[in-house]
Amino acid sequence: MTDNSAHGLEAREDEWLAVRCQLGERAAFDELVARWHEPLWRYVRRVTAEDEAAREVLQDVWVRVIRGIVRLREGSKLRPWLFGIARRALMDRLRERYATPAAVPLQDFDLAADQDTSALEEDLASMQQGLEELPVTEREVLTLFYLRELSLAEVAEVLGVPAGTVKSRLFRARQMLRRDMDTKGRPV
Repeated sequence: MTDNSAHGLEAREDEWLAVRCQLGERAAFDELVARWHEPLWRYVRRVTAEDEAAREVLQDVWVRVIRGIVRLREGSKLRPWLFGIARRALMDRLRERYATPAAVPLQDFDLAADQDTSALEEDLASMQQGLEELPVTEREVLTLFYLRELSLAEVAEVLGVPAGTVKSRLFRARQMLRRDMDTKGRPV
């Protein structure tokens, strides 16, 4: 099966799942959470860079999903719809955080805690640190495109910008990450 046909099958499965949720089938909601909780968690966790903040945002995401699933017109677009909700919840949290006078700094997430890590684990930790040091806009576009594997069109839909803007943000984000990795002597 090719990637396009696999993506098409996933879209049809998502569409059927969305319809079942819209009809109020409880098992469908359980299946929705089972299928999408981990991908949404990884996206939210990467953008917030904090476990507790990610848990709070993700809880808000699921409340919004349950309340809003009946308004989803195209079930085949469930994936970008879910990530769009997650993005709006993240942006709401960022607005609240920056409106608060005593902002708490983001904590570093250390992937290479063990002293006996392999070179690959060290590279991944270095990449993770570099990604977390990027501004939110760049971190978000890299996460959606590379780590959540959304297409350019899906990322554009989630962010509410044209595909060309997504391309330019990806280009800028990759340059920023590469420059950061080079200046800190990290492998790229």
